[in-house]
Amino acid sequence: MSRFLDQKLHELESYIPGEQPKGRRIVKLNTNENPFPPSPSVIDAITAEEVGKLRLYPDPAADDLSQSIASFYGLEKDQILTGNGSDEILALCFHGFCPDGVAYSDLTYGFYPVYAKMFGVKERVVPLREDFTLAVEDYMELGETAMIVNPNAPTGLAVTKKEIESLVKSNRDRLVIVDEAYVDFGGESSIPLVKEYDNILVIQTFSKSRQLAGMRLAFAAGDAQLIADLAKMKFSFNPYSVNRLALIAGKAAIEDTEYFEKTTREIVETREWMKKELERLGCIVLPSKTNFLFVRPPFAAGTVYKRLKDHDVLVRYFPGERTGKWLRISVGTREDGRKMLDALEMIWKEESHA
Repeated sequence: MSRFLDQKLHELESYIPGEQPKGRRIVKLNTNENPFPPSPSVIDAITAEEVGKLRLYPDPAADDLSQSIASFYGLEKDQILTGNGSDEILALCFHGFCPDGVAYSDLTYGFYPVYAKMFGVKERVVPLREDFTLAVEDYMELGETAMIVNPNAPTGLAVTKKEIESLVKSNRDRLVIVDEAYVDFGGESSIPLVKEYDNILVIQTFSKSRQLAGMRLAFAAGDAQLIADLAKMKFSFNPYSVNRLALIAGKAAIEDTEYFEKTTREIVETREWMKKELERLGCIVLPSKTNFLFVRPPFAAGTVYKRLKDHDVLVRYFPGERTGKWLRISVGTREDGRKMLDALEMIWKEESHA
């Protein structure tokens, strides 16, 4: 730590992303990446001519992409703001939309406590129920901005749009932000509520269901005035945060509904197959609405995580009182799932004879 770092950041603990292996072939089931390539429409859209235009700044308003997103969800263009991944939009929300603090669950996206500390936002941590479910009634009487991941990570559990609406209606002077990174794998989006309420902001990403994690692209949907406030913050910080190729790729991806529906369906089918196979091996598996599974193995989770790594299989392990007995396993290809399951069977045999 240098002597120049502001004192208020000395205790900051940064977010720890999933391991990114290099070198040998690894079954990578630790970062919830999509196992399919981007839509063929994306590949076709990124032409040599478009690459040649990289000498030019991108459209800061992202008009074409915003219009395509708005059309897909039945909204107006001024109800959409694009950003450099969900993380940029979330950071702006913590910076500008949490004057009375922020409330989020004890098991959720690991960036939330980081942003709260970085921007000096008062935080209220609301425990999930014993079975890991999120109860919206626990947020009803709170005055802080409510930050809800739906479906939740790392549990994979979801609440309904009706439940979110009840939270939004309970206090029209309190903002509800719904982080829907995984909603396309079985959750129920709250974007339709944007048409009726001005105190809800919904954030989605192109990283998971539209195979563009490497492009860093996301959007927020909300009341036009709320979006204008968000845009004001973004344009005061980094108006060109979404690059030209990301704008082109995002537009092609959102408009290729056939590929989107096909690949998300296949991931859901693989997820349910993995769940049954893991349960056959004696694991407890929560019912997921995401592209990952929250799994409690019959042996120590930390040990299983390390042993899987020895077998060239990466999953995610979160040490802690509530998560220390569980693993988060991304849904990859059926082949990747099979390799992971075969490795687990070998580990089970070794552990049983230890």
